Amino acid sequence: MKKTIFAALMLLAALTTGAQDATTQTQNVPSERAATLRFGYFSYQDVLQSAPDYATIQQNIETLRGKYQAEMKRATDEFNLKYEAFLDGLKDFAPAIRMKRQAELQELMEKNMAFKQEAARLLQKAETEALAPLKARLNQAVAKVGEQKGLAFILNTDNNAAPYLNPALGENVSAAISAELK
Repeated sequence: MKKTIFAALMLLAALTTGAQDATTQTQNVPSERAATLRFGYFSYQDVLQSAPDYATIQQNIETLRGKYQAEMKRATDEFNLKYEAFLDGLKDFAPAIRMKRQAELQELMEKNMAFKQEAARLLQKAETEALAPLKARLNQAVAKVGEQKGLAFILNTDNNAAPYLNPALGENVSAAISAELK
């Protein structure tokens, strides 16, 4: 029994010593890699806006937005005319006519509000769909620049995502990505 306990303790001591050596070796490797680890950083929004076709996409979105706004103005003007006519004849209307006209105005107002919400949703969808190919190209450009420069990763600095970046370890790759997009 004593021999078994003694053998188990010897085995445990040997394993512990081996584990400490492995831990020491593992801890040294990341510090060596950290010295050669390089990263890139850029502003996604700035690079996106510098793309040649970004201005065309935004112009198309603004044209669509103008069409929706014109339709909303027409609907608002129509509502205002009907409301003014309602107010002008309010004294002369029989109660049933007054209720009918109020219901018409309420329905028109609800339709206008629904159209405004739908227009905002459709504009957002149109912008997302219009920018999707450009964003895909931008993501490909980021990957290509990262590979060319041998970077471990590339950070997006928008929205103060990286308040401090050590320029000795990192590189601003905005210009390279913008050039790759053109």
